[in-house]
Amino acid sequence: MTSPPDSTLLLGSILPYSRYMQRTLASEPALEDALVQHMQHAFSEQEMLKFLQTAAATNEAGLRRSLRQLRKRVMLRLIARDLTGLADLNEVMLTMTALAETTIRFALELHHAWLADPTRHGEPIGEKTDTRQQLLVVAMGKLGGRELNVSSDVDLIFIYPEEGETTGANPIANHEFFTKLGRKLIASLNDYTADGFVFRVDMRLRPYGENSPLAVSLATLEDYFVTHGREWERHAWIKSRVIAGSSIAEAALMELVVRPFVFRKYLDFEAYEAMRRLHAQLRKEIYRRELQDNIKLGPGGIREIEFIAQLFQLIRGGFDADLCIRPTLATLKRLRQKQPVPAQTFDELIDAYQFLRKLEHRLQYLDDQQTQALPQNADDQILITKTMNFRDYAELLQQLDHHRKIASRHFELIFAERHKSGNHNSLASLKLEGTDGDSTPKAFNQQLKDFGYADPDKITGRVQRFYDSDFFQQLPSTSQEKILGLMSSLIEVIAHFPQIEITLERMLQLLEKISPHPGYLALLQEQPQTLPRVAKLVSASQWTSDYLGRHPILLDELLTPLGVHALPDWVVLEAELVHQLYHANIPKAELTEWQMDVLRHFQHAQTFRLLAVDLEGNLPLEKLSDHLAELAGLILGHVLQLAWQGLKKKHRPDPVFTIIGYGKLGGKELGYVSDLDIVFLYDDDDPDALAVYTKLAQSINHWLTAHTSAGVLYEIDLRLRPSGATGLLANSMEAFANYQHQLAWVWEHQALTRARFVVGDQQAGEKFEQLRREILCQPRELTQLKQDITMMRRKMLDAHPNSTSLFDIKHDRGGIIDAEFIVQFLILGYAHQHPQLTDNIGNIALLKLAGELGLIPSNLANTVPTAYREFRRLQHQLRLSGTPLSPGGTPAKGVSQVYARISADHLTDARQAVLQLWEEVFGE
Repeated sequence: MTSPPDSTLLLGSILPYSRYMQRTLASEPALEDALVQHMQHAFSEQEMLKFLQTAAATNEAGLRRSLRQLRKRVMLRLIARDLTGLADLNEVMLTMTALAETTIRFALELHHAWLADPTRHGEPIGEKTDTRQQLLVVAMGKLGGRELNVSSDVDLIFIYPEEGETTGANPIANHEFFTKLGRKLIASLNDYTADGFVFRVDMRLRPYGENSPLAVSLATLEDYFVTHGREWERHAWIKSRVIAGSSIAEAALMELVVRPFVFRKYLDFEAYEAMRRLHAQLRKEIYRRELQDNIKLGPGGIREIEFIAQLFQLIRGGFDADLCIRPTLATLKRLRQKQPVPAQTFDELIDAYQFLRKLEHRLQYLDDQQTQALPQNADDQILITKTMNFRDYAELLQQLDHHRKIASRHFELIFAERHKSGNHNSLASLKLEGTDGDSTPKAFNQQLKDFGYADPDKITGRVQRFYDSDFFQQLPSTSQEKILGLMSSLIEVIAHFPQIEITLERMLQLLEKISPHPGYLALLQEQPQTLPRVAKLVSASQWTSDYLGRHPILLDELLTPLGVHALPDWVVLEAELVHQLYHANIPKAELTEWQMDVLRHFQHAQTFRLLAVDLEGNLPLEKLSDHLAELAGLILGHVLQLAWQGLKKKHRPDPVFTIIGYGKLGGKELGYVSDLDIVFLYDDDDPDALAVYTKLAQSINHWLTAHTSAGVLYEIDLRLRPSGATGLLANSMEAFANYQHQLAWVWEHQALTRARFVVGDQQAGEKFEQLRREILCQPRELTQLKQDITMMRRKMLDAHPNSTSLFDIKHDRGGIIDAEFIVQFLILGYAHQHPQLTDNIGNIALLKLAGELGLIPSNLANTVPTAYREFRRLQHQLRLSGTPLSPGGTPAKGVSQVYARISADHLTDARQAVLQLWEEVFGE
């Protein structure tokens, strides 16, 4: 076969740059023909496997020879393709990874078969499952990350599923069998023969280190992680990947054992300090060995870039499946999208990483040595310069220095030691027992005066009580130290807010709620810019403080470059939600729990973002309610889809099923803590429909209300369904129509005025809307309707007695409920004449429409909507701000935190307008 002339010329042009190629081709000239014939295409995994199968090794010597011959062919072609520009960095790393995986799997399979021969040891059988066992080969480091370099070692760990014994003529324990198998595999790869070697094998990352057993059981690994696993091992196991072994055991290993060890289910900002310590140890070793110029280990080198990527993975990987990946370059690109720090940082790190890896490979091409050291002799410097496409070595060094300085600067900025306030010692020492007289409180008081505190004694006393509390005394010492470290900055920050005592109280309450997870305390330490942002939010709102305390993971929202003050783009956000819900990296064994948490994190994050905009005063209440209704609808849609997917018994591919929203959801007047009043309807005459859709409704209820580590999605109320709490959970459209026509009470038709189709089958939803309009447009006798509605109003008033002198904005006469009942009467009484009253446009718009139609006086059609809007705004404001707390943390005496109540002489004109309209409509 004649080789392409351009391949021959290309090969000749790059031979001077690899002495390894020169030596190999000189000793085995036949390899050159194969190289020039095939160098135009990448060496695939299938081609590698075919070569080994064709070699048909029948013994260990033959296996070693074929493995080494394969390596030569792969290396020669890869070097040639890279140096001639035919291969990019990605191809180089993936080809070397494929070579390692193919040779390991092939060798493992043969050695297992030879050892498990019935005349020798036989097959290893698990004592619990009584099934055949296989050795799991776990790839660590660059092999695990599919980013192996051309002369790399391979870091491996050997795991076997369970203890037991083999079944052959010479039975041995599984542990002994897999230890023997591991040694055979290592020798096949690592031993140097006349044909060279395949890969140097490093086993030092295995549990308990290099002096421990070569192979350990899955149970031993799990116990090791729980009892002995260290922080640096979390960093090491990020890239771990099973590359040979049983798929079932692989899933158990990676998902049930390794993943919980590596990734925490909260924001793990403690990873900063752990990575700092690890890096300090490594850097100390680098200086001891004088490796500062090493492009992998030195400052600004490959390892520091890997550390940056892995830091963010350790912090957020427990709840962001996007970061549960292995390759460094892919991780950097995902971080660029997520921007925990500005995108430019990752652009520069990506450029530096690619440059360094390219240079690393060219250094290794010279002699096939695992080296990241720059050449010391001038000849080799010239060779490297040319392969890197620079004019001279000085220019290469200049570019290298540029990338390393940038990478080092980003590393230092990201891993910078935490700044401590100059007042840290005196503020922290308040907690120490046996201090010298009154000197510590006096010093503290003086610093508080310097910050501008008007009553330092009160602040000093409150902080001292916090330190003396049972809660603080029972915290681990590490958490106490974190809080002490935060207190000085906290005191400085709070001085800038007008409600100093209230803000301090809320911040102390927040510290108490988040302290069970020290990672959140570490977040506030590592990201000091969050403290003033948190203080601003909690100063404005007790509800916000409570919300952050329940969901401290939301502190992460304050770290984004844009902050939390942008209104949501629901199209973009839903796409991201879908990406996270169905991500390939979700642990299969925890799929439902993971998806539940994804939904909860999403709902809480978007609520928090809306809250932040709301507290800035930039979001009218009607717009806020629209956004909250949009969020609820989005969540309900995905919950419906997930619940349907999870049903074991289904009679059709898609449900003919709807979720109907009532009350605040139906009227798009949701607040932050509103329940969802919903009804489940289906339009399906299949005999199994009732059973299937009842199961679906139960599942939806569970998805929404189940308590997970991330909390709940929504509290829901299903009592508005036909026959209330005793009725069917899901009703057919026909049964719902019959009930509404024949059995429904007037109050149920009142509720229907605020109902709407939210999510589900579109045609069924349209059918409901048609039915709703039909019911609401029925002619009704006005006198009887008035009696029914006023009777219901009296019942509601009796159910919410107000013994105080305050005005209850919602429940008292002249308040919100009176206005809503007026609207409901107008719809039920006059929709048969004016069908437009059934449009779901909200109470304010409906009151104005009633005025335009002449159903109410025009002056009241203007003043009552204004009053209603002000009532809702004030109710919302009171619920957000909360009742001011005394410094001791108790509610002000005689003031309720349950109801939104104000002074009776406030908003009297608004109340009077509502009462006047009530009298106009109902004649009372």
